[in-house]
Amino acid sequence: MKKKAIAVVAGACALGMLLGGCGAAGDSSNAGGNVITAYNSEPQNALIPGNTNETGGGKVGQLLFANLVRYDSKGDTKMEVAESIEPNKDATQYTVKLKDGWKFTDGTPVTAESFTKSWSYTANAKNAQKCSSFFSMIKGYDDLQKDGLKGDEQLSGLKVIDDKTFTVDLDQQDSVFPIKVGYLAFAPLPESFYKDPKAFGEKPVGNGMYKFDKWDHNSQIVLTKNADYKGEEQPKNDGVTFKIYTSPDSAYADVQAGNLDVMDTVPAADTKTFEKDPSVEAYNKAGSVIQTFTIPANMKHWETNTEEGQLRRQALSMAIDRQQIVDKVLNGVGTPATDFTAPVIPGYSKDLKNGKYLKANPTEAKKLWAKAEAIAKWDGTLTFSFNADGGAQPIYDAVVNQVKNTLGIKAATNPMPTFQEFRNAVSDRKIDGAFRTGWQPDYPSAENYLYQLYDSDAADGNGSNDGDYKNAEVDELLSKAAAATNTDEQIDLYHQTEEILLEQLPAVPLYYSNADGVAAKGVKGFEMDWQNQPIYENMTK
Repeated sequence: MKKKAIAVVAGACALGMLLGGCGAAGDSSNAGGNVITAYNSEPQNALIPGNTNETGGGKVGQLLFANLVRYDSKGDTKMEVAESIEPNKDATQYTVKLKDGWKFTDGTPVTAESFTKSWSYTANAKNAQKCSSFFSMIKGYDDLQKDGLKGDEQLSGLKVIDDKTFTVDLDQQDSVFPIKVGYLAFAPLPESFYKDPKAFGEKPVGNGMYKFDKWDHNSQIVLTKNADYKGEEQPKNDGVTFKIYTSPDSAYADVQAGNLDVMDTVPAADTKTFEKDPSVEAYNKAGSVIQTFTIPANMKHWETNTEEGQLRRQALSMAIDRQQIVDKVLNGVGTPATDFTAPVIPGYSKDLKNGKYLKANPTEAKKLWAKAEAIAKWDGTLTFSFNADGGAQPIYDAVVNQVKNTLGIKAATNPMPTFQEFRNAVSDRKIDGAFRTGWQPDYPSAENYLYQLYDSDAADGNGSNDGDYKNAEVDELLSKAAAATNTDEQIDLYHQTEEILLEQLPAVPLYYSNADGVAAKGVKGFEMDWQNQPIYENMTK
């Protein structure tokens, strides 16, 4: 979920948000009544906003914390804690004014420093937060990436004027800044956080719609309604309990039986029938999540900056029949990918230069592979790693079969038991081969999909660039896009960026996930938002 267009998926520092699948859960202490029970995976990390870039933790964090702005169900940006976010003439400085009356659930006030200290903590390399790169546009970020830091150094570009006002000085123009600050990584933190961040992550204190009750690891996370929440959109229920599953199939069975209220995915085995299933309420519409797989940029024979590596990646991509996977494996609950964003995001395109590499063409794939082999021989086995608890097995079985049949190479799946175990292996750079990636946007902009996943600043563990892809031309184009105030100019720069990505394929786009899910009978107000997430606060029963 990291960064999140998030990201939320973000999101994924997104909801990236990389997507977690989620088997049986424990009983909620406040089940029944007007409390919604929801499907989730065990978060990868403790519940600290700046260290959350996957959906297991992102779903929870978005309900616990309120940011300067929020996104409505369509992805439009609305003021939340901020009264205003005003740019100077060239969008290199922003003045942020806060509304009165906001408090954390421990009773302490939300002040300008609640934001500036939180942002600086996340940006500071000493603190090793996964969403650090989200703050790379703020002056002083580079100073906080040096060795020898204590961890409490502050971003020089943040200045507190008074309790309700602060300024943000940027290294360059950034017209997307007032949108991206709705991402979870930009959440404020109370003073209690800095006394014991580890303890805070187990029992977070936020300022959002809900407050934390308890976290029974690998079983459930219980949230209750925050009576002191100052936002305009008040929750319609009394709480949300996230039940932790290791199998979407068992979660679906629980929804059918009325033992789980809502889940934001549909198991592959049920995609043909869920919309006609009389025991559930179904939802299925075009969504914003892109599903990809990534090959490390420096993997021998597959390097993104060599002719051999690019040829192999292009051949691999053209060996995959995305339409067949959508039709036969997903039963139509998805759309073949044509770019690196998603159909509901401004600037999405089906007609980019180099888009041919995302279309099945076995003949051309074989030719490209032969050219790569003429440069250097490769006789390894290409493995595809993914989390076994997320329902991805049928997808990667299909990918492996198509690749083996078309290119005649050795390929195999490498399922890892849980999403947490899989993501830890990705974060620790322990996977030698292809691995499942995906992005649930953090805020509604192409910038969220491109900068957070493919800019050099987001590589090397500083963000969601899990393949450590680096390209100076891509970095420059993304910087120009961030400075552009004209929407058409900005989108053109994003398209130029994507054309390079389509040629080098640091990640290989597969398909866009539909916003598909189910709710139990008797649940009212079930809808899914622009991030493919249920709107938890609107549901009642």
